[in-house]
Amino acid sequence: MHDPKLWDDPTSAQTLLVEEARLTKRIEQWRQIETRYDETALMIQMSAEESGWDHDILQNVGWIETSLRQLYLQLHLNADKDECHAIVTIHPGAGGTESADWAEMLTRMYVRWAERRGYAVETLDRQAGEEAGIKSVTFRVTGQYAYGYMKSESGVHRLVRISPFDANKRRHTSFASVFISPEIADDPDVEIDEKDIRIDTYRASSAGGQNVNKVSSAIRITHFPTGVVVQCQNERSQLQNKATALTILRSRIYKIQQEQRQQELSKISGAKKEISWGSQIRSYVFQPYQMVKDHRTGTEIGNVSAVMDGEIDALIEGYLAWRSSET
Repeated sequence: MHDPKLWDDPTSAQTLLVEEARLTKRIEQWRQIETRYDETALMIQMSAEESGWDHDILQNVGWIETSLRQLYLQLHLNADKDECHAIVTIHPGAGGTESADWAEMLTRMYVRWAERRGYAVETLDRQAGEEAGIKSVTFRVTGQYAYGYMKSESGVHRLVRISPFDANKRRHTSFASVFISPEIADDPDVEIDEKDIRIDTYRASSAGGQNVNKVSSAIRITHFPTGVVVQCQNERSQLQNKATALTILRSRIYKIQQEQRQQELSKISGAKKEISWGSQIRSYVFQPYQMVKDHRTGTEIGNVSAVMDGEIDALIEGYLAWRSSET
């Protein structure tokens, strides 16, 4: 890092600085665990001579276990872009108003999860449902390894519950799709040709002041080769919305390219599953019993309310362990 020629290539220098910061943080985590371990060993020794140390010992052991589990999980986060921020897009599927409401419930679940981890969440685009819920939402989750953790959530999510919109209180099944991609502001492997995109402007429907409501500041970009459509209306200026929309598009294209390399895009059509019965990665059952089950890993959680309040770490950890065993 002290090489005077380092900044001859600013891009490489920045990459090295980011890597140095990541490794420094990892080393500091191990040092903290080592310090707490030594403290606990001393407490155990002292407890043999005098009482009153049990609470502090148990507290330290719990902290060490949690810290080691987090470091263990980070060993699974070694794929390209795992350390990036995440861009999350949620769409309701089959089920009308039910699914629109379900998409909003999932949005809240991820926002609560992000808040628990100390991540920042910024809404980039949100389209309200006609009666309730949302037609679509795109938001950014900012924090180290946000994408590495959240990539487990990509897929179709199924809900079974007694409908609050059904006067007869019948049980309904709803679906919503979640798409997670790493935020990529710039990447030489992802090229966007201006000939391949169409940029449309329109008036934003979200809150944001007179300028947002009177000027066509919202941006929609269509990428013809992939069929990806992204839009942004969160920013106050058209230029800002365009820059954000291009970042989202670049991230989505990167994700698709990765799927192509890993699965040959499941022979093109297989990678894009229909948002309906039989294609879900996870089921959330509220009635006639309560259970959240991940169909890839077999992980089950009986406390549905806790899951919907953002306690999804067990599901994420199960996925990371499962992926490691598969590769």
